[in-house]
Amino acid sequence: MERKTKHSINLSKLSKTSLLLFFCFGIDKCVAMLRQMIIGRQFGLSMELDVFNIANNLPDMLFTLISGGALSMALIPVMSDIINKDGKKAGWKLFSSVANLSFLCAAVLAVLTAIFAKPLVVSEIGIAPGFTSEQQSAVIRLMRMNLIAMLIFALSGYIVGGLQANQHFLMPALAPIFYNIGQIFGAVILSPTEAYQIGPITLPCFGMGIDGLVYGVIIGAAAHLLIQVPALIRHNFRWYPDIALRDHNVHRVLRILGPRILSVFFVQIIFIIRDNYASRLASGAVTALSYGYMFQQLPETLIGTAIGTAILPSLSLYISNKDAVSYQEVIEKACRIALAFSLGAAVIMAVGLGPLIGAFFAFDEAQNLLMMRTLQGFLVGLAGHCLLEIANRAFYAQEQALAPLLATILNVVIYIVAGFLLFRRLDAPGLSLTDSIAFTVQAVLMLIILAHPKKFSRFLSGENFLSSAPDLRNTLLRSIPGAAAAGGICFAVMNFLIMNNLVKSIVGMVAALAFYCIIILPEIKLLRRF
Repeated sequence: MERKTKHSINLSKLSKTSLLLFFCFGIDKCVAMLRQMIIGRQFGLSMELDVFNIANNLPDMLFTLISGGALSMALIPVMSDIINKDGKKAGWKLFSSVANLSFLCAAVLAVLTAIFAKPLVVSEIGIAPGFTSEQQSAVIRLMRMNLIAMLIFALSGYIVGGLQANQHFLMPALAPIFYNIGQIFGAVILSPTEAYQIGPITLPCFGMGIDGLVYGVIIGAAAHLLIQVPALIRHNFRWYPDIALRDHNVHRVLRILGPRILSVFFVQIIFIIRDNYASRLASGAVTALSYGYMFQQLPETLIGTAIGTAILPSLSLYISNKDAVSYQEVIEKACRIALAFSLGAAVIMAVGLGPLIGAFFAFDEAQNLLMMRTLQGFLVGLAGHCLLEIANRAFYAQEQALAPLLATILNVVIYIVAGFLLFRRLDAPGLSLTDSIAFTVQAVLMLIILAHPKKFSRFLSGENFLSSAPDLRNTLLRSIPGAAAAGGICFAVMNFLIMNNLVKSIVGMVAALAFYCIIILPEIKLLRRF
């Protein structure tokens, strides 16, 4: 019988939160796909779009470092504990101190990046050494424009962490949808040289090309911020204009934030290394990797990120209340659900998605083949990515940051070596396969450390709340052969039925998914009582 305490958490709330995030993230990914379809049909796998994508990466890295996953992972466990013990006012005081300090750092980094944009782009260890001088100049210009969006995102990212610490997930989950809508505005209105026609309506067009895409990013960033303001009001938000560096709780956040920033930095370094390698390949490689990663992120976000986001505040409260039993239970259920769902999704997408991608982007046969091979390389590591989302939260809920940092450094080393060996031989798919290898190794290592604290005590501090490794054997024994059989069903439908290729793709994936759901029925039932 489930124990009830003053601060206990009804596990059904996690189920509801996970499903809410799944639904909102699903809408976001659909809107993101629409955005990419519009952009892909306008620009194709072109060097112009390669320039835009590379120009986005460094500002995106700075955002992620200063106010994205880095800050949220550090802030949410401590802020959840403060709200639980001392109330929301104390929580918002902590939030203000950390946000003020982080935004100051973001502004300084933005200025430095704008000043040193040229060497960051053109040097041999920069982000686009293989581009022509004209292309490099365009990257520099667009990157400086993107820094405006980065600063807006910095503010919005702090708010996401603050609201999630207050167990509010709806507005942070809706914010990315509005970001994508802003980008669609840029792609449909600002970029085109020929106006879009929707029935009898002719939309305005400004003919700004890829510059219009960047302005769309800025508009989307502003929408991402503004949609969250009503939730701040609801949770009695108050901003305090100080940076309490001597405050004990600020120190707690900073102790986690330092290693977390380094961890995220090394992850972002991987994207820079990827672009460095890809810029030396044929035209379209950078964009194929960007699109392949985007499609891989669809199931990762719906499975791994949704579950990980939902459990972090709750895990933090279990730690605060010394409830190791509930902590262990949530981790094991999360891993089982993520593993079962991701294995099937990876195989079904790898087999059946080709015709849909070809129709989606209107690629020619060679472009579609490059795109699918690149995506398949990413999908090899989908389960690893999803498990990593959970393992990261398990560590940061305990305010443990060293082990994730060391595992991330190992990831970078593997990526550099494997990427160098594979990218010349396999082109862009070699880099996506490298991604899968590196992130899967990292996820497995983190779960091993988490489950064997005595063997890895030098990387951990304080009490560890996981008493044993999550038992995933039964899930693996059903999911691996089940995913293989589902892939076979999809392949058979696509190759032996006489109908349109696009229809065969959809029918094959639906049939494979229906079969696979029967195989993982225990995990589906587990999700209901998660």
